[in-house]
Amino acid sequence: MLSLLRGSCLLVLMSAWMAAPASGLGFSCLTGNLAGNCAIGEAQLAVDVSDLGGGQVSFLFTNSGPEASAISEIYFDDGTLLGIASIIDGLGVDFEQDANPPDLPGGQTAIPPFEVTAGFLAESQPAPSMNGVGPGETVEIIFDLQGGGAFADIIDELTTGELRIGIHVIAFEGGGSESFINVPVPEPGTAALLGLGLVALGVRRRSRGR
Repeated sequence: MLSLLRGSCLLVLMSAWMAAPASGLGFSCLTGNLAGNCAIGEAQLAVDVSDLGGGQVSFLFTNSGPEASAISEIYFDDGTLLGIASIIDGLGVDFEQDANPPDLPGGQTAIPPFEVTAGFLAESQPAPSMNGVGPGETVEIIFDLQGGGAFADIIDELTTGELRIGIHVIAFEGGGSESFINVPVPEPGTAALLGLGLVALGVRRRSRGR
C-alpha cells in the first residue's frame, strides 16, 4: 500500500512541477564590483516564468525594493526560444528590444561564458535609470517558442543551464553597476523526493498512532 502511495505521489509531484510556473527565480551576482550592490540585487530582483499557451512563454522581471537599483538591460542565452513577441512595460518603465552594450557586461567571466542569442535582448530607454525596472516596478518579455517546443522544455533548460538569463543593474545609491545571472530552477527530482519523504513520514506516524 505504501509503495503504491509513493508511486502515485511521485506522478502527482512530477506532473505539477512540469506544469507549474517558475515563480520568483532569483539572480546571482556575476561581476562583484561592490559587495553591497550585489547583496541588494540578489535580495530584490527576480523573474517569474509562466506558460501563456499558444507557444508563448512570459518572463516577468520584478524589483521588490526598497533599495535604489534599476534593471537597465536584459539578455537571454540560448534555449527553445524563437524570438521576442512583445514587451509589456509596467508603470514608469520603458523597454525596447535590442540593447547597448549588446553583450552582458562581465558575461565572459561566467562558466561557461554567457553568449547572448541574436535578438534575445532588451534595454530601458533613456534615461535608463528612470525607465529601468526600479523598486516596485516590472517589465514582462514574452517569447514565441520554436516549433515543437513546450513550456516544459523552458523549465528543463532553466534547470540545466541550457537557458540562462542575464540582467545589468544600475542606479544603486552608492553608484556603480552589476551584472547578474539567474539562479537555476531546482532539480525536479529533489522536490519530488522531498515530497515523497514527507508523505512516507506521515504514513509511518499514522501507522504508529493506531
